[in-house]
Amino acid sequence: MIVLNNLTVRVLRSVGRTKPNQAEASAVVKNVKPERIKGVGFDATCSLACFDKSGQPLSVSPSGNNEQNIILWLDHRAVKEAEEINSLNHPVLKYVGGKISPEMETPKLVWLKRHLRRQCWEKAGLFLDLPDFLTWRATDNESRSSCSLVCKWTYEMTTDGTERWNESYFKQVGLEDLAEHNWRKIGSVVLPPGSPVGSGLSRRAAAELGLLEGTPVGTSMIDAHAGGLGLIGCSVEGVDPAFHTRLSLICGTSTCHMAVSKEATFTPGIWGPYKNAMVPGMWLNEGGQSATGKLIDHIVESHPATPGIRQKLGDMHIQQYLSNILHDLAKKQNLKSVAFLTSDLHVWPDFHGNRSPIADPSLKGIICGLTLADDEESLALLYLATVQALSYGTRHILESLRNSGYSEIKSTLICGGLSKNPIFTEAQADVCNLPVVCPDEVESVLLGAAILGACAAKHFDDIATAIQSMGGKGRVVRPNEEVVKFHDKKYAVFLKMYEHQLEYRSIMGS
Repeated sequence: MIVLNNLTVRVLRSVGRTKPNQAEASAVVKNVKPERIKGVGFDATCSLACFDKSGQPLSVSPSGNNEQNIILWLDHRAVKEAEEINSLNHPVLKYVGGKISPEMETPKLVWLKRHLRRQCWEKAGLFLDLPDFLTWRATDNESRSSCSLVCKWTYEMTTDGTERWNESYFKQVGLEDLAEHNWRKIGSVVLPPGSPVGSGLSRRAAAELGLLEGTPVGTSMIDAHAGGLGLIGCSVEGVDPAFHTRLSLICGTSTCHMAVSKEATFTPGIWGPYKNAMVPGMWLNEGGQSATGKLIDHIVESHPATPGIRQKLGDMHIQQYLSNILHDLAKKQNLKSVAFLTSDLHVWPDFHGNRSPIADPSLKGIICGLTLADDEESLALLYLATVQALSYGTRHILESLRNSGYSEIKSTLICGGLSKNPIFTEAQADVCNLPVVCPDEVESVLLGAAILGACAAKHFDDIATAIQSMGGKGRVVRPNEEVVKFHDKKYAVFLKMYEHQLEYRSIMGS
């Protein structure tokens, strides 16, 4: 499994390269015989990669530079196109929470057709999500993952069993030409995650990676969904192991909130329900926050106290330094928890718009309670209020899921860098009043990719068995009942801040 994880890391570093770094890739299997590698799994961000008719990178930038052939997942260039698509109210939108996001692929494709028609659109041969690019690059097979297509491309898997590209939708949004050649440009063959891709590693890819030709390659997943796959099977005593009782948080630059159910659950403002997008045979609903780790970094880096702190950090992470300040402040004020330090400081965290459950990319961030202070303590308090605000965002998503039918969620599971941050995990537990499971496995996303590789190699009968066998152990952070009521009050303020933003817009627009 370790080799599979490392392999995934190395290949991801080569994303987009026509000729991956051979030395970097070969280093993966140093001191490991290639025949010991039984399967390969890939994950990547849901970014849009474009290639010409000969399979070479094709620019998606006004610069015309073909090395710039990827639109990053968080790119919001297609906000206008998303608004126009949503105004059409096509039935396909009910499978993305009622509104399509500019972070999804069809708005971006509409943008490319409008703005780079001659440079890009007319020359394009293939459009792929990065996870599908990796399997194509490794096997020369153009199949696509149902995870990518259902979640980001509006490929339909409906409650009545229909599986198709909805031609009326693509015609309505002006992309009807994609139907040519049985939809080849965006995917003619759709496979569930973990199923074998073609004949495995091609001769070229095997040589570049230092592996054996024909090594099985699993159908890929979006990185967050691979994280959900690696996370959802984590076993902790006293926490219900059933998949449908767990809300998985995959934390990074953004955060994705994954919940699965046996039946399709339609939740306004939350993406899905998606069939076979994470756990085969189950429906997935995906909430999320567009900026979480990135927001914390922004708050810290833009504060005037940060340069001075960095001069004396040594090997300590700045968030640990700020946490130490918070604990000292709480001790001086005889507070039972650092949480109580922010009773007069509140943050609305949508500095990059709201993905869920409001689904409004135009929302802005708000900070209420600032003073003239610009010292280390003021930064620590603002950092804490931001972390708490992200936790209120999780609660907002959780309440929306529960109101729509997810009545049995009993725990949250967290992976990513923020899972190592006690301030963050404690806030999530206290705000949502649920135990938080943090896996011992340090890379749940790569574990998910390893599960895909193991399934492609037929090491397990199915992904559900692989999840349970490879999920590992973890630790649990339980709610502090003395803090829960405090957060209930701050959450009420949190919701008021949204109402106020709408009121201000109404006043200014009148």
